[in-house]
Amino acid sequence: MTSKRLGVGIIGTGRISDLHAIEYCNNPKARIVALCDRNISIARDRAVAWGVEDAFVTDDIDALLARNDVDMVEILLPHHLHLRAALKAIEAGKAVSLQKPMCLSIEEADTLVAAAETSSRPFKVFENFIFFPPVLKARKLVDEGAIGTPLSIRIKSNSGRSATAWTVPKDANAWRQEKARSGGGPLVFDDGHHKFALAWHFMGNPEAVHAFIGQTRSASGSILDAPSMISFTFPGNRIGNLEIVYSPELEIITRHYAQDDRVEITGTKGVIWINCGHGRIGDPPPVALYRDGVMTTYHDMATGWEESFILSTRHYIDVLTEGGDPSLTVSEAREVLRFALAAEESARLGKTIEFTTAGGAR
Repeated sequence: MTSKRLGVGIIGTGRISDLHAIEYCNNPKARIVALCDRNISIARDRAVAWGVEDAFVTDDIDALLARNDVDMVEILLPHHLHLRAALKAIEAGKAVSLQKPMCLSIEEADTLVAAAETSSRPFKVFENFIFFPPVLKARKLVDEGAIGTPLSIRIKSNSGRSATAWTVPKDANAWRQEKARSGGGPLVFDDGHHKFALAWHFMGNPEAVHAFIGQTRSASGSILDAPSMISFTFPGNRIGNLEIVYSPELEIITRHYAQDDRVEITGTKGVIWINCGHGRIGDPPPVALYRDGVMTTYHDMATGWEESFILSTRHYIDVLTEGGDPSLTVSEAREVLRFALAAEESARLGKTIEFTTAGGAR
């Protein structure tokens, strides 16, 4: 264990960086010492907003990585830049937290896994949904046997509109419309990472994936990969699905993205529902459990989406200062990426994608 405060470098200071910065600004074990963005004025604005005006600000990633006071980096760049930036950070001897999805392909992921395994510093692929307090509560109930053996998982991702949502810069939407930069659709591949991570978190790795991915134009004019339906099977005769719907006139209660996320996990003895995610519809209980003819609801937990970022970041800080493994590890993130890529491939080919025991698709 070390008593030295971790020096944190933020690479990419776009909209989402505000949520990543919260815990670094409040945790006594860490401090933000450097920021990097191609638009240096945005990086300077973030430094002021986060109260780290004395931090080094640059538009040169190499200059940030060369600094001795930077112990770890949070990489928050467009997807096609992830591999190159992560390899640079590993070579510079930094601990890395890389925004999801880790890469654009399994080949890139394999390159990153190999590089990360040569490093003595823990490498994390950032996933916050598995740290969302309602998800943590549901996982605890599952682990305690509240629903018996999980048999299926149903995930509903519902985008809409919101009078209280934050503003997403146009350029952040623009690069997500280009597959060469994003790797896939904004809802199935990008945001879908959270949902595939949830399925993996509760059910393990899939055996097969079959997907229909639709297309519609949003109110802002961007193309969304919805409506979509992705079905999957798991070992042990277990199943799951992800349903993605865009409802242009559905009001979502949120301070972030105009999207509601719901999960239902059915087991041999009961059912668990997880409500709320990016936002919410109405005022449902964050978690509900049905077993033995009795419905139990759970309300005593934080439900702001930012809480998932805070807890995910806190866990990684603890790993770096006290030891242990991050979540997601680079190998775990490769499996989630494989899951997401299989959905894209299935829809493109119009057939089920099955996985070999070695972890590849066939």
